[in-house]
Amino acid sequence: MLEIKNLTKRFGNKTVIDDLSMTVKDNEIMAIVGPSGAGKTMLLRCITGLESANQGTFFWNGNQFDPTNTDQKDTIIGIVFQDYQLFPNLTVMGNITLAPTMVKKLPLDQVKQTARDLLGRLGLDGKEDLYPFQLSGGQKQRVAIVRALAMNPKILCYDEPTSALDPALRDEVAEIILDLKKQKMTQIVVTHDMDFAQNVADEIKRVEQID
Repeated sequence: MLEIKNLTKRFGNKTVIDDLSMTVKDNEIMAIVGPSGAGKTMLLRCITGLESANQGTFFWNGNQFDPTNTDQKDTIIGIVFQDYQLFPNLTVMGNITLAPTMVKKLPLDQVKQTARDLLGRLGLDGKEDLYPFQLSGGQKQRVAIVRALAMNPKILCYDEPTSALDPALRDEVAEIILDLKKQKMTQIVVTHDMDFAQNVADEIKRVEQID
């Protein structure tokens, strides 16, 4: 279970997140929704450690942790970026294996086998040697999900996973998220799409813009 207590994020005199507390239960999906500018993505960036909070504490199964600490033995939070952020000069396999081998120092052969298994699960068999420019938007999305899963996170976060996808691909992403739930993956989804949120989420957290 992920617990966030009294999270506050400011930029100068502007408060973006004010004393927010929330709990994400194991094996469930929480959707974070709200109007543009309400701080949804900033909340996700604080949860994933891409931004430092001004105050607040984070707990995983009762143990406090620092999301910004990249030296932690176990990866607690993984993220799938809105624009995928795949390295254009690396193949699909290269994108997936880079972080596990460089950050976690895992053997390349082990990481490649994990990558192949994950690619198969997400319908990407045979795409290992392609480059991002050779993939469709939906395929890039799935590669980004595989890359995050390869770090074996306890929680997987998504920033606007359907923003650049047509309705058919949006349904495909929903199926992937719900399938990962069946495999006991705890997930957090930031989205402006309320229909999508209601389709996938066990709980919806609404954030409002601070005046």
